[in-house]
This record gives sequence, structure tokens and C-alpha cells, in this order.
Amino acid sequence: MSTQRVFAARLAGCAVFDPVGDRLGKVRDVVIVYRSTAAPRVIGLVVEIPGRRQVFLSIGRVTSIRSGQVISTGLINVRRFSPRAGEVRVLAEMLGRRMSFVDGSGTAVIEDVAIEPNRLGEWAISQLFLRRPKTSASPFAKGPTTFAAWSEVTEQHTPGESQSAEQLVASYSELHAADLANTLLDLPQQRMIEVAEELSDDRLADALEEMPEDEQVHILDRLGDERAADILDQMEPDDAADLLAQLPPGRLEQLLELMEPEEAEDVRMLLRYGPDTAGGLMTPEPIILSADATVAEALALIRRHELHPALAAAVFVTLPPFETPTGRLLGVVHFQRMLRYPPHERLGAIVDDSMEPVSVTASAAEVARMLASYDLVSLPVIDAAHRLVGAISIDDVLDYLLPDDWRSHDSDDAAEPSKGVR
Repeated sequence: MSTQRVFAARLAGCAVFDPVGDRLGKVRDVVIVYRSTAAPRVIGLVVEIPGRRQVFLSIGRVTSIRSGQVISTGLINVRRFSPRAGEVRVLAEMLGRRMSFVDGSGTAVIEDVAIEPNRLGEWAISQLFLRRPKTSASPFAKGPTTFAAWSEVTEQHTPGESQSAEQLVASYSELHAADLANTLLDLPQQRMIEVAEELSDDRLADALEEMPEDEQVHILDRLGDERAADILDQMEPDDAADLLAQLPPGRLEQLLELMEPEEAEDVRMLLRYGPDTAGGLMTPEPIILSADATVAEALALIRRHELHPALAAAVFVTLPPFETPTGRLLGVVHFQRMLRYPPHERLGAIVDDSMEPVSVTASAAEVARMLASYDLVSLPVIDAAHRLVGAISIDDVLDYLLPDDWRSHDSDDAAEPSKGVR
């Protein structure tokens, strides 16, 4: 076992390998248990394995922690991790707690925790990285930092106190939206709301789009109306419409009134269609250009980083106006086709008018059959006048067709024993 001191915040995200070098997952947290006198003992790591499942890796199965990687014996229990009584997650629950110095010199907040093994190979907290209160009135000033052994400080409150949500948000800053959503759902209810309140509007919107609808509603209900409307403005219109459709009519209309008029208009249009139709599942903001636009113009638009990959796969060519509902749909130009032509080529000369669009009233099953039959990632959606009103992508259909709990893998867990030795 390596005797290197490791800081928990730096350990997060490190790859976990088996003895032959195959990657098993990545570290998400460190699990400790308190002891009456000695420093808390490390009992294991929370590791995310493929499928975004978080499992427990006993510290006894870790052979080395160094150079930004963890080497294990290769034996991992794939049962989903759930904290047991007395277990504390360092990143999710410990960082941000306020401590008092036993010498009476004041208080400080935990910003990081160092762990290391003793001569017997038992891992424990060896040192705390703390930040004292700031002494300057400047809003940009920070308090001085210091290191302290566990014996030199004491918690101001009992173990289990909710940590600073701001500190926790900082530790989640690099997580993918889907990973952030799963991490939030793993937190206790009150802590989840505290963290949600600290997240920026666009970050929380991205996370909500990856959550089951009942959890979306729960979080939105705990936010003020003004903040909830700001979050909805940042969400994709189809996701915002799906969420608002779960609310009572009075609150739905209230939030729509508080949203930006342009965003609210898109959502209102989607709410007119059934949730299991192309109109209810589509996005009303595809890339739309005229027949006179060039390949260079089209490629510049699909190059935008904020654009969803499925929507960036093609541009739709219509008669004016060029905002939904547009003029008559002329056809589609896929990005791969654009790459075969010079930048000055007009889209009208290379448009594919053979692709059959789907009606706003088409069922999700019908859309899925068309996407699968022609190996497409998106389809144009038209109204009775053959005007383009939106585009439906394969992820929109999958979200509807998959079981409600597909994100949680609970069906996998159901086949496994609920109890057992880790």
C-alpha cells in the first residue's frame, strides 16, 4: 500500500484500475466513519462504474493511491452504493463544515481533507485544510488558510450537520449534466434543495433536464416563482413544456407569465399538442435557412457549441419566414452532405427533398419507426399547411419510450440482493 498522503478533493474523478491496468471506473467520494477519540477512519471509496452506477469499493481492496490513480484488487461489488448509519461522505457531507480550534483561536471551515494510511495499512483522516474567517471588508477578500490535525479542532455541531451548499457546488463544477443530476438525487432531500438553490440557472436547468419528472417538480416547487421561471427560461423548450405539464393549471400559467415572452411562446405552442405526439416531443428551435444560404453559412451555424448534436446534424430549408412556424418546408440538408460541396454552394442546389416530414399529430411510435427505418437522428415536423413547426430528434423519442426510471437503473438493482456484506 502506498503511504502517500492524499487530499479528497483531488482524489475525486481519479481513475480506478484493476491490477492488469483495465479501467473500472472513477472516484466520486471518500467514505469515513467517526471514532470516539481518534480521527475518523476511511472505510472505502464511492466509485462510478460504467452505466453511471455508484458503487462502494472497500479500502481493503485498494492496493495503491498515487499519481492521480487508484489501483484495486479488481474485486468490486456492483450493488448501488447507499450510505449506512454512521457513514459520512467527505465531499458530499463534510466539506464546508465549521470547526472550532481547541486552543480557542477561533473557527474555520473545512475546504479539503487529507487521508493517509498508518503502519498497519489503516486509512484515516490525517489533516484538515481549513479557511479562517476573512479579516478584510473587501468583497473579494478571503480568509487565511491553515492546516490542522483532527485532534486540534472540534466540530461546532454534531456530526451530520449540513455542509455549506456553496462549497458542495464548487466540488461538482466539472460534472457532466447527467452526472450532476444523479449526484443531486443521491443527496438527502434538504441538502439537494440547498445545493439546487446555489447552482447557476443554466447549470440547474441542465441537471433538471436529466431528472425524472417527479423530481423536477419537487425541486421547482421548493424554489421561488421568480427563480423557477428563470430556470425554465434556460431549459430546452420541450423539456420545459414536459415539466410544466406536470403542474396544476394555475401554477403553470403563473410561471409562463413570469418567463421571457419568447421562451414562453415556444412552450405554450408545445403544450397545445399531446405529450405522446411529434408536436409534444419536438423542439421548436431547429436550424432554419433559406435556399439562397451557402454551405459556409450553414456550417457556421451548426458549429455552435451550445447546439445539441442531434439538431446540429442537419439544417432545414424553407420559404420565408424563417422562424417556426415557417413558410413551406423545401427539404433538409445533412451536415455530411454539406462537407462534400464547396463553401459557396447554395443550399437550394443540394437540398434533399425526398425525406418525408412527420405531422405534428404523428405518434411517438410512428416517429421512432421512421428514425430507425432510415437511420436518422432527427426529422422535420410540419403542420397541415406543410409549414415547419419544429424538429424531433432521436433522444426526444428515447426519453419518451424508455421506462420512467431508466436513469436510476433501479430495475437492475431489483435483481440483486438488498443486503449483504460489502
